[in-house]
Amino acid sequence: MSKFSKKRGSSSPGISTASLPDIVFMLLFFFMVVTVIRENELKVDVTIPMASELRKLENKSLTTYMFIGKPMRRYQGQYGDAPQLQLNDKFANKNQIPFFLEEKKLKVEERLRDKMITSLRIDNDVTMGFVTDVKTELRKAEQLRVNYAATQGDVVK
Repeated sequence: MSKFSKKRGSSSPGISTASLPDIVFMLLFFFMVVTVIRENELKVDVTIPMASELRKLENKSLTTYMFIGKPMRRYQGQYGDAPQLQLNDKFANKNQIPFFLEEKKLKVEERLRDKMITSLRIDNDVTMGFVTDVKTELRKAEQLRVNYAATQGDVVK
């Protein structure tokens, strides 16, 4: 005879699922708060050129995007089919670039303002004269850190 007897037929208790709905709703709420929804609606057609040497941006939260290209079909009746500049969700004139950048700088901490980058997403068919005018306005606004968006690929010579 043994002093300790083995329990036979006993099973462990089931896992309680009473708190499962609370956990699911907490996770749902967390992801709703944390998720960043796309800020800009693209109103111009941009076919980004290809490049062989690319680097990723370090801090995308400090990046300001400017789109240059031909307006999409639904906007061509109002803006024509000449290349246009898009800042945020609206078409803009080149003269508005300094004001646009100043608004962006005010939203960023002062110690990070010199690290801000302007990323130009320019269509292949835009003339260099238009791009030069935009770059001139960027210099006037003292925004000297400029990035040109491109996709990975072989450059045609």
